[in-house]
Amino acid sequence: MLANTLGAVLLSASAAFTSVAAAPAKRADAATTTTSADATTTYPSHRETHTIVAGRGGLRFDPENVVAPVGSIIEFHFNPVNHSVVESSFAAPCQPKDAASFFSGFFPVPRNPDGGVSQSEEVFQVEVKTTEPIWFYCAQNTGRHCQSGMVGVINQNFDGDNTLAKHKELAAKVEAPSGVQAQIQGGARIKNPNPLSGF
Repeated sequence: MLANTLGAVLLSASAAFTSVAAAPAKRADAATTTTSADATTTYPSHRETHTIVAGRGGLRFDPENVVAPVGSIIEFHFNPVNHSVVESSFAAPCQPKDAASFFSGFFPVPRNPDGGVSQSEEVFQVEVKTTEPIWFYCAQNTGRHCQSGMVGVINQNFDGDNTLAKHKELAAKVEAPSGVQAQIQGGARIKNPNPLSGF
């Protein structure tokens, strides 16, 4: 009887281990798997980081047109004097795309007194989660940055009519002040991991 009880316990434990073993696991051969309640996503173990600098060379993002695979990181660096980055749509530049659009907050950066280039001690990182174009702009209204062409795109459809040049034309016609979100969201505002990058 003890043997039957012990056998039942071992069988039950074996079933429990089998269900645990079925869960996604990290693979040592170059992929990291993350799981949520809705989906499982696999990313390369070494994710690409694409740097975009706000304010390098004037009221512009550099580069302003980036091609980045899903799972990669877009890292925004900020030059003087005070810039931000907000996600928008092609048809409605200078306004947040929706309530979930990313917004970095503003990055006031003093000019370097010796005339050299300076940048913020923090950066804003956004994960690329789609192959669809991601439009963005600077929401600084002093100087009307967005309307002056400080816009950009990640994964523009080069075969379509929605080009960066047309988006800039639409932005130049926006009369209203540029919109912002109520809070920093949709990305991570972190200490600059490489303060010499972005130049």
